[in-house]
Amino acid sequence: MSASASLTSNTTTTNNNSNNNNNPIPASLMAPIQPSSYVGFDSITTQIEHRLLKKGFQFNIMVVGHSGLGKSTLINTLFASHLIDSSTGLDITREPIKKTTDIVVSNHTLVEDRVRLNINVIDTPGFGDQINNSKAWEPIVKYIKEQYSQYLRKELTAQREKRIKDTRVHAVLYFIQPNCKGLTELDIAALRILTEIVNVIPVIAKSDTLTIEERHNFRKIIQHEFKSYRFKIYPFDDYYDDLTQEELELNENIRSVIPFAVVGSEKEVDINGKLVRGRKTRWGVINVEDMNQCEFIYLREFLIRTHLQDLIDTTASIHYETFRAKQLIALKENASVRNK
Repeated sequence: MSASASLTSNTTTTNNNSNNNNNPIPASLMAPIQPSSYVGFDSITTQIEHRLLKKGFQFNIMVVGHSGLGKSTLINTLFASHLIDSSTGLDITREPIKKTTDIVVSNHTLVEDRVRLNINVIDTPGFGDQINNSKAWEPIVKYIKEQYSQYLRKELTAQREKRIKDTRVHAVLYFIQPNCKGLTELDIAALRILTEIVNVIPVIAKSDTLTIEERHNFRKIIQHEFKSYRFKIYPFDDYYDDLTQEELELNENIRSVIPFAVVGSEKEVDINGKLVRGRKTRWGVINVEDMNQCEFIYLREFLIRTHLQDLIDTTASIHYETFRAKQLIALKENASVRNK
């Protein structure tokens, strides 16, 4: 039977069912049709890839945590590039701690095998470094919402830009102090708000200060607190109905190691004649990419190699859409009040 004959048959069946039962068969339940000769629409993936390679990708990541927890070092280690404090050329792990008073955005372009990644790294104020930290998260929340607001305004203009510049925060790396006790009051207050408006990825900073047992127990405490306070920690399953079993299992495995216990280093050290990314201490050598010593590999795999696009998509389809809906409803209500 030819492809056209198959198509006619399916269409006829659908129409008959529609006339008899008023319940047409969904197209998704029909058997796919195999063309009798090559058509060429399978090249659409190549066309999309070509367009994406020309356009490049935009990824905006924010780091939040106390000063001195290695935020800059971890970002530089993740992307194998000196993205923060690149102008100094100094070892930032040995520099005096800087308590920034403003949110600072640094822009970079990375290229890997023809793929161009435009990355914005957003550093935060001296989070938690003040005497009174009761509102330490407010500048961070304000910045995140301002990016949504700017995008919405550009989206609603009569003659909007062909490509709206995306400055929306796609991921927040939240650094937890390795205190073995649990979340601080500041952590709880900040995470309660941040997890509602952005993708939050918690990490245990400077995990090399903990033993393996301490690290394991500390993670259990943090995970219990996440559940107790009902924080919406990324990745999400509830918002999607098309995840495969493999994707669901991957997300479950990821959640089992969140918060990631991490160590960062931009230096290469020699271990048995092999150069590895790590650092030397009085107790020995820390290999950042050794899964037995820290979970940097898991974080990098998750953040960049399996979920980078999903972080971008989730920001647009969940967090931004929630913000957008609230803003448009408010505009409609205000207009109704003025017209009364």
